[in-house]
Amino acid sequence: MYKKLIFMAVSAGTFALPARADEQPVELEPVIVTSPLRTTAPMTVLEGDELTLKMGHSIGETLKQEQGITSQSFGPGVGTPVIRGQSGPRVRVLSNGIGSNDVSQLSPDHATSIEPSMAERIEVLRGPATLLYGSGAMGGVVNIIDNRIPTHLYTKPLNADFEQSYDSAFNESSTALKTEGSKGSWAYHLDGLFRDRGDMAIGGTAIDAPKAQALDPTLTVVNNTHGVIPNTFAETTNGSAGGAYIGDAGFAGLSFNQLHNNYGIAPDGGFTNGYADPNVRIDIRQKKYDFKSELNNPFSFADKVSMRMGYTDYYHTELDGGVPGIPFGPGTAFSNKTYEGRVELTHKAIGPFKGAVGFQAISSQFAAFNFPAGGVPTVDLPTTPMTATNIVPATQSNSFGLFGLESFNVGPVIYQLGARVEEMSLNPALTSSYIAPFGSTVGSSYNYTPVSASASGLWKVDKRNSLNLGITRSQRAPQVQELFANGYHDATRSYELGDPGLQMETSYNLDLGYKFKTDWVRAELDLFNNWANNYIYQQRTGYFVPPGFTPTSGGLPLTNAQCQLASPDGACTPVTASMQGDAIFRGYESKLVFPVMENRHGIVDLTLFSDYTRGTFINGGNVPRMPPLRFGFQWDYSKQQWSGNLRFTRAQAQNDPGANDTSTAGYYLLTVGGEYQIKDFHDSKVTLFLKGNNLLNENIRNSVSYLRNFSPEPGRGAQVGVRITY
Repeated sequence: MYKKLIFMAVSAGTFALPARADEQPVELEPVIVTSPLRTTAPMTVLEGDELTLKMGHSIGETLKQEQGITSQSFGPGVGTPVIRGQSGPRVRVLSNGIGSNDVSQLSPDHATSIEPSMAERIEVLRGPATLLYGSGAMGGVVNIIDNRIPTHLYTKPLNADFEQSYDSAFNESSTALKTEGSKGSWAYHLDGLFRDRGDMAIGGTAIDAPKAQALDPTLTVVNNTHGVIPNTFAETTNGSAGGAYIGDAGFAGLSFNQLHNNYGIAPDGGFTNGYADPNVRIDIRQKKYDFKSELNNPFSFADKVSMRMGYTDYYHTELDGGVPGIPFGPGTAFSNKTYEGRVELTHKAIGPFKGAVGFQAISSQFAAFNFPAGGVPTVDLPTTPMTATNIVPATQSNSFGLFGLESFNVGPVIYQLGARVEEMSLNPALTSSYIAPFGSTVGSSYNYTPVSASASGLWKVDKRNSLNLGITRSQRAPQVQELFANGYHDATRSYELGDPGLQMETSYNLDLGYKFKTDWVRAELDLFNNWANNYIYQQRTGYFVPPGFTPTSGGLPLTNAQCQLASPDGACTPVTASMQGDAIFRGYESKLVFPVMENRHGIVDLTLFSDYTRGTFINGGNVPRMPPLRFGFQWDYSKQQWSGNLRFTRAQAQNDPGANDTSTAGYYLLTVGGEYQIKDFHDSKVTLFLKGNNLLNENIRNSVSYLRNFSPEPGRGAQVGVRITY
């Protein structure tokens, strides 16, 4: 441990983190505050009132109305972003420019540890700028900025934000408080969140029994609720404290965050051995320590040099039970302890070139365990629990990356170039508590060298028209769970198999965009085509394992008929496996904005939008869990203290779900939102907000969700709240 700390400190002291470079002569919008340069690729920024109106229970829920972005829901407790059909490790989620380092990238049932309600700004980056933060981010990078470590001084010693809200669809009460301020050269930040949620209301029947049983013929649905999903209640507590010393030369600061999140997974309504199948709950606990510093003009050739360091101690236990005869107890558990450090140097202009170079290092210890029935619950997971079997061996992972990002002008065109080279190693601890996946051999060391590069250009044709073109080559090494998994995963109700023979994934992405802007209309169109070699994905195999099956009990996965004979008194468990194949992703995002009215009665805009992603394998078949075609319109209105919108979305049926999966029906989604600001109320600004979600009460099945046949999206609900800023 001490060697890692010394290594991270030495690494971090060598380079640093950038701010924006000098102004470019050509206007670009918007400006990315966490990237050293303005981006020439498609991007999304949410902040201020727009962020408040779109704020959801998760990062995915908050971003799901944005072009090309959906949420990979797994019941209301989970919602990770899906960008252009990509999720998990292909969409890196950051907190203030550094990784969340939870396990949300490894499996769709794992919630991200970043709380969106504390965000001041959310950015979605694509193109060359993504190479600053990691390789293989084929979908993009999502950066949540919450000012946990202050970067500037305040005009008064105490600034406070308080928010209280209630959501009828979840019977949810949420309280958030943030205070910030400074005295002299010292600044501080404190925040806290408490959320108490009941079971989620839905617009129809919880389980689509015919489709659920088509995937798992051994499942007998005997308990199918209507209008509500049981076991989806949750409780979250999240708090942070940070401080920084800020001067003319720069700043340096520390922060600490602690999270406890307990949420439930939608039940499958099954019946085994005389009892209803047990509910599953996930209990997350995380501690996170961060350091951030920045120096202005430290050298003659440097504009800024800055550093980020973080240590994350994460674990969660999946608890089985909650029905008569089956007390809650540990099922599957995950542990991840991660050190991450990044340093960046933003250099002064070298001829026409402006940009940044840097170094990043990540060291983590990951393991996943499967506790037998009657296992003793544990609060903090030991490295090798005596009562547990490894479904993923305890693995030491190390990654070291060098990266650079440069921009330059040639006439009216701004070019941006990025490159990243990484050296990665995975060293699993092979013990008697772990058995390799069927027919495979797991080695003691796996080494990869991902090499990624990107180039993009923005041509400002005239005041009305602009074109952008981006080309990216990115590589991703397989993750530990994709390689080594072999065992039951309670929350996904599957037996998961990895493949130690997986190769690095390489994608070639082409992105073409056009923008048109006049007084009467604004238009945006982005077309993309991604070729992915050795694309890694998880899919149901169509095979099953009988009750009591373990890696040590011998045998192979069975067909449905064979499994029924092997377990006449109990349901079997479907087998999912990590697979690999060449794939192509094509699609578009488009938007038209018409300024309909601007007079003493207010400002009214009409937006027409649509997005689409299609994923297919070169050898035939469909990539699983792709979003459907979406289109619709949105009315926006504002007048002085009033603002609001009405949004209508039509999603088509997803009839290309992939092998051993089921289609989803189309749906209509109607939402409204509004807020009213009371300014200068006893030296405070008071904002009242109201949101109406799924007003048509549609029973929506999300095509990117593993649980779409068991957990539809929330039904009709209203969220009301007040936010006080002092």
